[in-house]
Amino acid sequence: MSLHSADFAHWPVAPGWSPVVDAFAASPAAAALMAFLRARLAAGATLYPPEPLRALALTPPASVRVVILGQDPYHGPGQAEGLAFSVAPGVKWPPSLRNIFLERQRDLGLPPPLSGSLVGWAEQGVLLLNTCLTVEDGAPASHAGRGWEVLTDAVIRYVGASTDPKAFLLWGAHAQKKAALIDARHHVLQANHPSPLSARRGPLPFLGCGHFGAVNAWLAGQGAAPIQW
Repeated sequence: MSLHSADFAHWPVAPGWSPVVDAFAASPAAAALMAFLRARLAAGATLYPPEPLRALALTPPASVRVVILGQDPYHGPGQAEGLAFSVAPGVKWPPSLRNIFLERQRDLGLPPPLSGSLVGWAEQGVLLLNTCLTVEDGAPASHAGRGWEVLTDAVIRYVGASTDPKAFLLWGAHAQKKAALIDARHHVLQANHPSPLSARRGPLPFLGCGHFGAVNAWLAGQGAAPIQW
């Protein structure tokens, strides 16, 4: 499915996010972004995903324990479902997601999951946030720099302002640029992007990073339940 309407009223979020989203929706950056999206839709472009703010709908701020930052949604038909790295059930796994599941298996000894949807992670407090929230069919990064980053940076700061420490997983150079937005009291883990182009490269290969087990060990040290990855 694709995006059909560029309107914040059609994109529900959990109530705790309303201060952040409402402030952005009233900003010049949002007005410019919405005008751009509407123009692209009017021109016949196919945009993904149908619910750009779905990560904020599934994971309220009070539930956030872990943040995984992606770049922008998958750009193939039927792939993006509004959560970073996740695809809808029944959709073939993109290479980055395949490597995420390979590292999950290596790190935790878990068999491959039946679905590529990460909704189950989101429901446990893993905020799966892309820094850009829409994309055009077949055109990766086509909406980068159009205004979404103003909102997602505000979301990162909002999560970071919490008195409860969170774990932030920054996979790839793009996500790692957001480290400056994260207070030192949080637990930040960095690795290369899970894309096949970088997953095995130094200096921080994604395959072998051990982030899934490391997050659960950190959560245990906080007296919190592990994530069922």
